[in-house]
Amino acid sequence: MQIDAGRFTVRLAQSEEDIAAAQRLRYKVFVEEMGAKPTPEDAALRRERDRFDPYFEHLILIDNEAPTDDPLERVAGVYRLMTGERAREGIGFYGATEYDLTKLEQLDRKVVELGRSCVGAPYRGGAAMHLLWTGLGEFVTSRGIEIMFGTASFHGADPAPLAHALSHLHHNHLAPEDLRVRARPEHFVPMDALPPEQVDRKLAARQIPALIKAYLRLGGFVGEGAYVDREFNTVDVCVLMDTARMVARYRDFYGRESSSAR
Repeated sequence: MQIDAGRFTVRLAQSEEDIAAAQRLRYKVFVEEMGAKPTPEDAALRRERDRFDPYFEHLILIDNEAPTDDPLERVAGVYRLMTGERAREGIGFYGATEYDLTKLEQLDRKVVELGRSCVGAPYRGGAAMHLLWTGLGEFVTSRGIEIMFGTASFHGADPAPLAHALSHLHHNHLAPEDLRVRARPEHFVPMDALPPEQVDRKLAARQIPALIKAYLRLGGFVGEGAYVDREFNTVDVCVLMDTARMVARYRDFYGRESSSAR
């Protein structure tokens, strides 16, 4: 797959150099901006990588007009994608290190794990994320994917200041039982620290990262419990999207709109 959109191209990584460029962008965002802790080897190379990378497919957004001849500096946005088939054949899902994914692993439906999503600072607020999502949509459609999931992060490794946001997610966006994965018991952080009536919805909205909000607008849910990732300096939640439920949600919404317009 490949999408050409003027200045940008979206495609799957085709070489080790492509993957290295994705890892360079991830280093800039997750290490230099967000405070993740790299190994000495990764710091020397300025690449954020892990043992799962060889098993993922890497969706990259390339800036064809980047003011550099260094191919490692031309990637403007990334996603990494692990289908259920590849997970079973290889190393498994990355998210299984944080969540019990048994419910997803036992589904008779096609699944993809989304991870390491980021856009370089100069490209935020523009078309970059939209183009990445267009590429993701083409990937999901072409592979017949029905369930998308992955961990999404709040900056900072202390869940206490995020009580309003986490409680709001738990009370309003908890996944249905058949998809409700749960943080592993040894790392489980309750997300319902506050009862619904004590949640400041405006504060919660300010605290929830834009990417998580976007997933929720598409009809996404969250799993039960959060996970503190001290190496990445984040509090993680597991976000899940069921394409069948998403279609039903938008059909209902537009049906109501049509009825009210008559």
